[in-house]
Amino acid sequence: LGFVSEMTKGEAREAVAKIAAGAKQESAGVLRFGQFVGATYFGYYRRKWKSSTEGTNVNRVNAHLVAAFSEREISSFQRDELQDLLDLKAKTEKLSFSVVDHLRWDLSQIFEMAVAEGHIRLNPARLLFTPREAKKPLRRAMTIEEVQKCFAAAGRRERLIAKLGVLGGMRPGEIFALTWGRLKATHAEIQQRVYRRKIDTPKTENSTRHAALSEGLLAEIGAWRALAVSTSDDAWVFPSERMTPLSKDNWWWRIMRPALEKVGLEWANFQVMRRTHSTLMKQLKADPKLVADQLGHTVDVNLNVYTQSPVASRQVIVNELERSLVVD
Repeated sequence: LGFVSEMTKGEAREAVAKIAAGAKQESAGVLRFGQFVGATYFGYYRRKWKSSTEGTNVNRVNAHLVAAFSEREISSFQRDELQDLLDLKAKTEKLSFSVVDHLRWDLSQIFEMAVAEGHIRLNPARLLFTPREAKKPLRRAMTIEEVQKCFAAAGRRERLIAKLGVLGGMRPGEIFALTWGRLKATHAEIQQRVYRRKIDTPKTENSTRHAALSEGLLAEIGAWRALAVSTSDDAWVFPSERMTPLSKDNWWWRIMRPALEKVGLEWANFQVMRRTHSTLMKQLKADPKLVADQLGHTVDVNLNVYTQSPVASRQVIVNELERSLVVD
């Protein structure tokens, strides 16, 4: 390595690490990006990901990253070419902000693992950013009047499902996975969800919760129960004709969306319903922690992702500010 007088202990360790990494690569041959992602990255993170997350992540990484870089040597990447890929996805292919931002995270995680495995010394994706050209979605929430129109446009079952989304703040997978045994006198026990026709555990740890139900909503649930074919504890609250959980996509596209389209609310999907719950709760000055617990996520996500601030509400506070500055 060299003389002690010419090299610090840290420099010596770094030199040894380089030699060891080179020897490892020589013994294993050239390591390709696709090989590393498929065998090492997916192989490890599949142990952590839920089945729903795994399907989404694997498809995204294979379609956008492995397809582009499969035969590239893992140690040959530069930061600028990775940023060029993200720019291409945003500007030319016009992928959404969410997809491009996930790709940025994927690249950083993949190369960070390559660093940990000793295949490369530095992570070339660490400083990547999501291009400003990436399309950010319009995050809409319904007003009180629009919520009333939504409920009025729906039939009995559809109105009850919509109310569980708007009043209860529940996700669609949680609603369609409800069994009668999970509905209690004051709340719904969220212990499972249905995702792509499979019963799964809730999305996150915070998602496993007791979702409070309003008195009027509980009354409607009672009326719906009286019409149910089966009310045993393990029977689905919203069964299909085959007595399986109702399909969210079939329900939305065949029944709910056409009904909402007639009143101009076809955009008010389940994400909008949950966002509406959070936004209206804020207007009622509800404690953000209570709202976050009801929705099944953190306070930060509740305030920064779900809650919207209507212009009318902001106009009130800027008027108050102006009045406070007026000198008689």
